[in-house]
Amino acid sequence: MPKILPIKNLKNTSNISEMCNNMDEPIFITKNGYGDMVLMSIELFEATQKKWNMYSEIELSEKQIKDGKTKDARKALSAVREKYGL
Repeated sequence: MPKILPIKNLKNTSNISEMCNNMDEPIFITKNGYGDMVLMSIELFEATQKKWNMYSEIELSEKQIKDGKTKDARKALSAVREKYGL
């Protein structure tokens, strides 16, 4: 379940830092009852960023397949082997 805190709770930075590093999901910060910010540990941010990059690569691949921008795998592998003498 996501953690939601009002912005006034950010005064205790040590507590917030500890909370971020002990959770496997972001902490949502509200201001005047509305979403304002998201806080997370560096580890969680880096893991999330890797997922975003992977999803972006998959999306690009799907677009290339849809647009017919594909190569025959055997021919491509043969070309690589020939180029590098493998």
